Amino acid sequence: MRNRSSLISRRLLLRALLGAAAVPAPFAVLAGFNFFTSEYTASREELQAQIAKRFPVQQRYAEIFTVGLRDPQLGLDASANRAAITAVLSIASPLLRPSTVEGVVSVSSALKYDAPTRALRLDQPKAERLELQGVTGRDAERLQQIGALVAQELLHGQPLRTFTAEELTVGRKTYEIGDITVQQDGIKVELK
Repeated sequence: MRNRSSLISRRLLLRALLGAAAVPAPFAVLAGFNFFTSEYTASREELQAQIAKRFPVQQRYAEIFTVGLRDPQLGLDASANRAAITAVLSIASPLLRPSTVEGVVSVSSALKYDAPTRALRLDQPKAERLELQGVTGRDAERLQQIGALVAQELLHGQPLRTFTAEELTVGRKTYEIGDITVQQDGIKVELK
């Protein structure tokens, strides 16, 4: 009889463990969260999808130029703990011939967490590379300066990932975001 009750106890324990592992509702949504290690990892694919939703963007400069960015591609530099956005850049102005010049800009950035909006944002972006097509000499230099400046302004504070209040709450505990670590294939944040 003892073996039978021991077997029943093991089955009940196994069911309880499996039931806890297959937690439905709120935890199913939290795929990137690891509450055992107190961290969340956003994959490159997840971040790329979030960034793509916010483009194209554009801004006027000196009431003469319109600078636009489209087709962003996310890069991750683990060694420098920085993210990078490479995008197609366009500069349009009635003063230009042709009226629109295109090129590519790469902007690297530190990351910060903005608690009021629960967003992981680009911070202090810096244009690292800007190449324009079909423009040379002093015109190219001036347009590169304008393009770099506006690209940095457009990307400053741009959110990479926004968390919902429900994602950061488990039971009665609400987590805050701590250290941010750029990895080769994603960005990991500490939950504290």
